[in-house]
Amino acid sequence: MKGWRARIGFLVAPGNPTVEPEMQALCPPGASLHFTRLSASGPAGTHAGQEARNLSQAASVPEAVKLLAMLSPAVIVLAHTATSYTLGQAREAALVAQMEALSGTRFITAFGSTLAALAALGSTRIAYGTPYSEATTLQGKQHLEAHGITVVSHGTLPNVRNIYEESAARAYALARSVNHPDAQAVFLSGTGMPTIGVLQTLEDDLGKPVISAASVMMWHALQVAGIRHSQPGYGRLFA
Repeated sequence: MKGWRARIGFLVAPGNPTVEPEMQALCPPGASLHFTRLSASGPAGTHAGQEARNLSQAASVPEAVKLLAMLSPAVIVLAHTATSYTLGQAREAALVAQMEALSGTRFITAFGSTLAALAALGSTRIAYGTPYSEATTLQGKQHLEAHGITVVSHGTLPNVRNIYEESAARAYALARSVNHPDAQAVFLSGTGMPTIGVLQTLEDDLGKPVISAASVMMWHALQVAGIRHSQPGYGRLFA
């Protein structure tokens, strides 16, 4: 039987090519991963139109959850951080509660996973980097601060044409640029920007935990599913 330890479902933005390979790289033996696309209109991965795409993706979550629930997963993950920024604290919490009632299983978000990971690391002061526009980045900063996280520095990836065309090397440079001596950890938002291949290198170079939306949502999903899994090479969250 596939997923004899746990089945984990992911809701993925329609144009995102990054989530599946990065989650597969972090997947332990005995777990199986299952992906369903959300619905959104307009160009994928661009700064222009991101707010409208986030809202349309959020509206499509219930139907996607119904499909994944047929697999009887241990947990379903909303694999898109910026949707939480658009929804805000109250609407994100309402979405989680509604989807758990609808599916009969745990429902978590990439942003909620970030909070869980920071708590596990004991980090309340962070440096924060994104591939988004400045406006969306500030939405995320406000969302973090509303949950008690102090953002001591923040920055955006320069000259982004399409988030889904970015590279791990650019993610590495972004993390270095936003790092600050007062930050206990560095957080890279955005599941479409490749990150997991540089997390350990960043931790080695910066001497502090470095997490990304990708790493935290897989870590949190495994925690919720009751799977204890260490995987060297992806930062201390997986150590």
